[in-house]
Amino acid sequence: MNEAGETSAFEVTDTNFVDEIESSKGLSMVDFWAEWCGPCRLVGPVVEELAQEYADRVKVGKLDVDANPETAFRFNVRSIPSILFFKDGELVDTVVGALPKASLEEKILEHV
Repeated sequence: MNEAGETSAFEVTDTNFVDEIESSKGLSMVDFWAEWCGPCRLVGPVVEELAQEYADRVKVGKLDVDANPETAFRFNVRSIPSILFFKDGELVDTVVGALPKASLEEKILEHV
């Protein structure tokens, strides 16, 4: 939670991915990103906003592909930012690139 008590995106790693995402019920959204990636820095604040706005309905995580290459490789993430959507632990959708908030929100509503 941030200072205002709002939930925001949490860190997902190779170590906790199964427990946090694949064992999770409902919709999870994971932002695959890297510090050096310009478009990732554009999408990051949007992901945080969505994490707060949909905190009661969607679990939102961020996975640094440089620090967690196994999970990125496992899900064939070749371009970042990539946002993967999981429903009840199963991959149901992927979007690649710096999409506007409305596009990501549409994907959330499609799967929630």
